[in-house]
Amino acid sequence: MAGNVTRKRIWGWFFFDWASQPYNTLLLTFIFAPYVKELMGDGSRAQAAWGFGIAAAGFVIAILAPILGALADTGGNRLRWIWGFSGLYVLGSAMLWFAAPGDFNLISTLFFFALGLVGMEFATIFTNAMLPDLGRRDEIGRISGNGWAFGYVGGLIALVLMLGFFAESATTGTTFLGLAPALGLDPEMREGTRFVGPLTAVWYVVFMVPFFLWVRDPRSQSAPKGAVKRALTDLRGTLKRLPETPSLFAFLASSMFYRDALNGMYAFGGIYAAGVLGWSVVDTGVFGIIAIISGALFAWLGGKADTRFGPKPVIAVCILVLTAVAIGIVSVERDALFGIALPEGSRAADYAFWLFGATIGAAGGVIQAASRTMMCRQANPARMTEAFGLYALAGKATSFLAPLLIGVATTVSDSQRIGVTPIIGLFVIGLVLLRWVQPDGDRAE
Repeated sequence: MAGNVTRKRIWGWFFFDWASQPYNTLLLTFIFAPYVKELMGDGSRAQAAWGFGIAAAGFVIAILAPILGALADTGGNRLRWIWGFSGLYVLGSAMLWFAAPGDFNLISTLFFFALGLVGMEFATIFTNAMLPDLGRRDEIGRISGNGWAFGYVGGLIALVLMLGFFAESATTGTTFLGLAPALGLDPEMREGTRFVGPLTAVWYVVFMVPFFLWVRDPRSQSAPKGAVKRALTDLRGTLKRLPETPSLFAFLASSMFYRDALNGMYAFGGIYAAGVLGWSVVDTGVFGIIAIISGALFAWLGGKADTRFGPKPVIAVCILVLTAVAIGIVSVERDALFGIALPEGSRAADYAFWLFGATIGAAGGVIQAASRTMMCRQANPARMTEAFGLYALAGKATSFLAPLLIGVATTVSDSQRIGVTPIIGLFVIGLVLLRWVQPDGDRAE
């Protein structure tokens, strides 16, 4: 009986990844971002605006994430926090319906997109902190990898639904399957593509039901008197003690850079392809399907590699692969590939970008699942939510910097290709800092 309860808890935990993945898949990368580029017309201007909007959300997350994590550890009841931030997720994504052609307000669109993104990131802090409670130390790598793979499958199905039945081409007004947008949505007003916001919200509401039914938080007590003050005091002490835990300190610093670079790839992949290669929303969606299938398969395989070799070598290999891909992406143009001119009408640049997308999906899924496992190895078990708050801080402390750098570089150079080059440097810094990370954390020293 206990085994059945544990399995249900694990599957319920998996469903958070399934429910929340469309925010990344549909909104951040493959559908909504290219749609914003279509509305704005100019790829460089759209990429810069996208960068500044994500940077603002990243700044909020960086400031509040460790405080919320410390408060949850002190006051308990992580499920209550997940309920609250789920509300932001649903509201922010649903409001993107109003990003209509002819009545497009960039500021309000970026505000609601950032609101939903903040909700997703904060909810993720509390669900990630539950990972150590789901299995033994030697099992969490496999559990994390399987959860990430399950989430990718959810994102894939949501993307296929959008492409097949809703997202219309700006030129033909039909979906990838040649159909008019479902539910009587008006292609002239791009209602099929704009439906990506409400669909993301509804998807989350429906598929979080198993999570809330099956997941129980061992720390479900009410917050004691003075919990906020105690949380801030404990957080201050944790930050002061970070230099005394050099492995944890090095991992947080390393992940701060390599995860930021990866998030930059995700955030700008779709809008980059739309601007540099002239891809439509549908083209970018097909690119997304390839990346997600690759990501799901390799996240599952990566979980097995994590269990066998440990997360550190898995992370190092993924950083090397992603650095090579980042260099390759900058070398792709519509009429040239790696500096070699292409004949008119050549699809070589498209094929290269599809290959890069598959590789990003593969290495990205693996590195994120392995990073979750590594954080569990580095953290103090008694302060796990706070640790994942710091982990979120590490992931976001420069996340506003990377989009900002991309936005500034794109604005100054007026080139999307030059604009994304900061990603390369971030991966290199992350790899160098990984050298000081102990596989089993500071307790191993």
